[in-house]
Parts: sequence; C-alpha cells; structure tokens
Amino acid sequence: MNLILLGPPGAGKGTQAKRLEEKFSIAQLSTGDMLRAEVSSGSELGKEAKQLMDAGQLVPDSLVIGIISSRIDDEDCKNGFILDGFPRTEAQAEALDEMLASKSLKLDSVIQLAVDEEALVGRVTGRYTCAECGNGYHDEFQKPEVEGVCDNCGSKEFKRRADDNEDTVRTRLKAYHDQTAPIIPYYEAKGLMGRVDGMADIEDVTKQLEKILEAA
Repeated sequence: MNLILLGPPGAGKGTQAKRLEEKFSIAQLSTGDMLRAEVSSGSELGKEAKQLMDAGQLVPDSLVIGIISSRIDDEDCKNGFILDGFPRTEAQAEALDEMLASKSLKLDSVIQLAVDEEALVGRVTGRYTCAECGNGYHDEFQKPEVEGVCDNCGSKEFKRRADDNEDTVRTRLKAYHDQTAPIIPYYEAKGLMGRVDGMADIEDVTKQLEKILEAA
C-alpha cells in the first residue's frame, strides 16, 4: 500500500501517518528526514544534497526523487509507504509516477486532510512537544494528564517550534495553496483522491483514513 497524505501545515499529517504506519506496517517517509539521513550517511546523493544546502540552494526535484527511490528499496518499505511532504508540485507528482513505474510500483491512494484554516492557525500556534521524547501536546486540545509532566517519559522539559507563530503559519498556508494544492486536480483525474475531515478528533480522523485505505 503506497499513499500520499496531503494537507496544509498543522493538519495532522505526521500524527496520522504514524498511526497508519503502525496499523498497516508501512513506512512513513518525510522528505526532510530522508534528506537529513542521506546527508548523514555520506552517500553520493547525500554529498550532492549537502553541497547545495550549504550553498543555500534548493535541492532539485531529480535529487529528491533519487533519494526517495533509494529509500523505498529499504526492507521496511516492502509493505508500502506513506509520503508526507512530497510531492508539492505537479512536476514532482509526474516525476514520482515515473520513478514508481520504473520499479513496477504505483500509488494506491492520495488523501487530503481538509481543514478550517482559521481554526488551524490556533491548532498550530498552541502545539508543543516533550523536549526528551518528542511526544506532542497542545495548550487546549491535548494537555498532559499531569500538568507539566510528559505522559510518555515523565520529563518536565517542553519546547515549541520557533516557526509555530501566527505570521509564519499564515505564510506557510499561502505557500501550500500556491504550490501544493494545485496537484489535487492531477490526482483527481487519476481517480486516486480521497478526503477526510481533518478537524475531527484524532481517533475519528484515523477511522476515516482506515476506511478509505481498506477500500482501496
């Protein structure tokens, strides 16, 4: 099972991808994480990516596709994968299709987490994580059971992302609409698009996703 999760920053893609990963034994693939891992590995692709990033340049689509291609050959992707953060443009979507076809693979589903953007701003600006284990929380929706203590590891140290502020969130939402949202018609034309209510509670969103994937 190979799928893409689409949605603006803060829609809950990472949270849901982790749940689907556990349920279906498929690998969550974040392009940011893959790039960092490739750079750390010292591979030829990683060296090329590092040189570009150190120079402040964008990593070209061809290189990102190469890194994804290498990653999905790993053993933990044998049952499939969830792409989070890629593709962002129609050109990337087309390149992804070509790469998968070269491996006799295909996408099974592309699912959009639909959200209310004003509510989303509040969701993103209120989130924080445990500094020790990375467990996620929110000022309003997901507080620790014991105030100031991580449910998972017991740490009392928490942190917030510097870019989780209203101005930055609105800039990221605009970038999503300008760049990523236009790929939705591309996948609609292929009959791959599904949609879930990303504003529902976490358990309900998971159930909506599972229903689509079990029918795919």
